[in-house]
Amino acid sequence: MAVQSQSNTSVRTFKHLNPFERGEIAALLKEGKSQSYIANKLGRSRSTISREIKRGTTTQLKSNLSTYTAYFPETGQAVYEKHRSHCGAKSKLALSEDFLKFAENKILKEKWSPDAVVGSCRNNPKWQGAKIVCTKTLYNYIDQGLLKVRNIDLQLKTRLKPKKMRMRKNKRILGQSIEQRPEEIQTRETFGHWEIDTVLGKRSNDSVLLTLTERKTRKELLFRLTEKSSHAVEKALRSLTNMYGKGISQIFRSITADNGSEFSELSLITKEWGSSVYFAHPYSSWERGTNERHNGILRRFVPKGKAINDLSDETLQRIQSWINRLPRKILNYKTPEECFIEELAQIA
Repeated sequence: MAVQSQSNTSVRTFKHLNPFERGEIAALLKEGKSQSYIANKLGRSRSTISREIKRGTTTQLKSNLSTYTAYFPETGQAVYEKHRSHCGAKSKLALSEDFLKFAENKILKEKWSPDAVVGSCRNNPKWQGAKIVCTKTLYNYIDQGLLKVRNIDLQLKTRLKPKKMRMRKNKRILGQSIEQRPEEIQTRETFGHWEIDTVLGKRSNDSVLLTLTERKTRKELLFRLTEKSSHAVEKALRSLTNMYGKGISQIFRSITADNGSEFSELSLITKEWGSSVYFAHPYSSWERGTNERHNGILRRFVPKGKAINDLSDETLQRIQSWINRLPRKILNYKTPEECFIEELAQIA
């Protein structure tokens, strides 16, 4: 979006009258000064003084029951404050009640973010014409305690300080470095480039999750491994051949991994597909940011220390489905599943 650098609209420099100035107006009127004199004395427009006198003039009753009209600074200030209370945007709370109830359900039960709720509804024909608040307003309502949702219910409202990036030389060379990865993969221009990692539950006597994330569509695949080893990873990846058949070389054009020993045989597997493998630098998880971000989402369901063995295959499938059906702002509020299906249709 272009940023306007030049404008012919002059900046407003005026200020509202304050209580002290109203007191000065009352004193000068008692001295019999004209409105023009008062305006010049205060450095204000004559029309400003005229409106203020009209605003603060009221009828009073004398002790002999006769009436008189006069300007009172207290009256002018009170009328001013009353008018100011009516300024500003009006609350949309009552007008958007249906949407807010829908948002509460999505955030509390399905763990959507407020932005995902707003973006999804705006793209949904069912909500066309309905009153929908923007993402900022929805966050404001949560902060003000106007909804059942609290900040503690939001997954990413608070964050830890980011770690400083460290670049270390690879001691273990498993294949091509990420430095050799083509620019088109980095810019996410083409489909079929994935990032891979493993997620642990308990430290011992537990299975492992293998996660694969497609960089362009953000499609997520989860596999349960019996152990964190190259043999287990190989077995899981070979199941992809049965899943996608002959088109696997177009769906999996490249995979980017870290230097874990479980990925030591990755190059051999992808060579059979006609695909490439790239390995990130040590302690550089940001080089696989898409996959790490999805691992963070996965941790909502599988916290550190939780036994993966306790999760059924149906539960893992449900988690994978939830991740792939979550609308993403970066995808124009489409879901990864929708974008992935569109890319597969182009290949076919």
